[in-house]
Amino acid sequence: MGKRHYPVYKIVAADSRYPRDGRFIEALGTYNPNIDPMEVTLKEPRVLYWLKVGAQPTETVRNLLKNEGVMMKFQLEKKGDSAENIESKVHKFLSDKVAKIGRAKDKKLRRKERKKESKNAPKESAESVKTADTASSES
Repeated sequence: MGKRHYPVYKIVAADSRYPRDGRFIEALGTYNPNIDPMEVTLKEPRVLYWLKVGAQPTETVRNLLKNEGVMMKFQLEKKGDSAENIESKVHKFLSDKVAKIGRAKDKKLRRKERKKESKNAPKESAESVKTADTASSES
């Protein structure tokens, strides 16, 4: 989906015998990597249903489901945890994810500012560096 140089992907349940971009059984969500932060929309109950009946997600879809907490929820349900315990763990995971994204953005901004400062800082000439080195070696 999407347009040239602006892809938007569908997350689907498909039979492995069909072509990759061919027929699918059900659309389960979308993935838009073009915006910051990337946008993933899922029909969570349907994704969990397909995982329970044996659907095997691709690596990319598995990573998207991990980032959204769906795989964690699926694993906890499979282990037999209580519904309240599952919801609390998934909620904690998602809140930690938001904090982690915020720290990454701050780090990126700091890195960009440092690069800008070093670019604008006056550079020492090669002769002054040589004279400073010889003066320190003579002492």
